[in-house]
Amino acid sequence: MSLLVILFNSIFVQNIVLTQFLGICAFLGVSADTKSARGMGYAVVFVLLISSAITWPIFHFVLLPYKLDFIRTVVFALVIAAVVQMVEIIMKKSIPSLHESLGIYLPLITTNCAILGIAITNVESEYNFIEAIVNAFGTGIGFFIAIVLFSVLRKTMMSAPIPQTFKGLPAALVAAAIMSLAFVGFSGVAENLFI
Repeated sequence: MSLLVILFNSIFVQNIVLTQFLGICAFLGVSADTKSARGMGYAVVFVLLISSAITWPIFHFVLLPYKLDFIRTVVFALVIAAVVQMVEIIMKKSIPSLHESLGIYLPLITTNCAILGIAITNVESEYNFIEAIVNAFGTGIGFFIAIVLFSVLRKTMMSAPIPQTFKGLPAALVAAAIMSLAFVGFSGVAENLFI
């Protein structure tokens, strides 16, 4: 499969949040503020890249040869937890305001099923190392685009005349569903676009 197809699919067609519905907790929790949404997007891109760069070799050079692939989920979760801890320490020291605004959602990247889902997808799709990194990068960019667009949409909705019963989470969920439909519209484009 072409690297451009993998990249396009992971950003738009198989968007981790809007079509696979993974990582919804951070998506809904942090998207109220655009600055926090951007910070979370950057953190997710970084964690996806680093964790994929570590989990792929561990799986192919340690777990598979020793027939330990049945514990991949546990191993991947431990790697992701270590990477998130490193990101949190770096962010706390270098960007304390962003660290504080992300609050509990930054440590939640550890349990974010989107990160673990991509690590597993990379090995189940039998991607080579470069394809796995491109898939992780595209997934992170897709998450970034979705959360930033959604934060702008939520900010705009605050001034919209929405009935009181739909304000807040109900309106946000309807908006997320409409965004999801827009991303599903990209299905079938990649194969014909990058021939």
